[in-house]
Amino acid sequence: MVLSLSGLSASLALQLVDKTYDRQIAQLRSEPQHERAEAAFRERIAAVTSPKDFIDDYEVYSFVMRAFDLEDQIFGKAMMRRILESDPNDPKSLVNKLVDPRFKAIHKAMGFGGASGTTAARFSDPSWQDAIVDRYYRRMFINVETDENETVGMVLEFREKVAGIRSWYDVLKDKELSSFFRTALSLPDEMATLDVDRQKRILEGKFDIAKLADPEEQTRLVRRFIAISEATGASSSFSSPAVSLLTGAASLGTSGLVATLNIEPVKFSASRLYR
Repeated sequence: MVLSLSGLSASLALQLVDKTYDRQIAQLRSEPQHERAEAAFRERIAAVTSPKDFIDDYEVYSFVMRAFDLEDQIFGKAMMRRILESDPNDPKSLVNKLVDPRFKAIHKAMGFGGASGTTAARFSDPSWQDAIVDRYYRRMFINVETDENETVGMVLEFREKVAGIRSWYDVLKDKELSSFFRTALSLPDEMATLDVDRQKRILEGKFDIAKLADPEEQTRLVRRFIAISEATGASSSFSSPAVSLLTGAASLGTSGLVATLNIEPVKFSASRLYR
């Protein structure tokens, strides 16, 4: 079972998550329900030759769907078949009409690419299988940690997706990333109701997206996000026994638990965004 973050502030909880990540992933991999799901996927994915085959094998299908954070869409089998059969080179195809990046990600990974479907040689490739399996466990880990502490979960989402950000449109089509950046950049949630191009201009005025290539800049954004989240009421007390994992001579030390941030206040009301 993943370590409980109950009673920890988000900053301490994130340190605990980072310090114990490998151990917790190993624990998830050893849990019977995940072991069974992984085994079924590895044993049968190579036999899949079309989107129909994929959808019809519920264990394989649900494993891959969960790996791509699409558990909420598992029962939409007809739609998923249409998406997977879509031609990625046709701007009018269903996969290209959908804004949600999860659908494009699974479409690209499965690579059927046409209504008739083709057997992808990748399905029997151990390295391809490993990539899907690793993605599954990262997603299970993020989901569990999000349930424990939403602020930590948002940070993990940002870390998982930041490498794929090429423009502000990549951010705006993703609910979690949009929320992360609004908070980190001191922007009101009401901004989400604005036209996408207007939101893009506002974000451009607050942050140079090219800076995301710098790991130190990513760390600064994460610290800012946590500090603002906690300042607006998301923090919790330090009553959890898990604090002991981060204190004492063998832990990170006091200096590792304190970050001083100069956080500018929001200098405009949400209503001004509409002018």
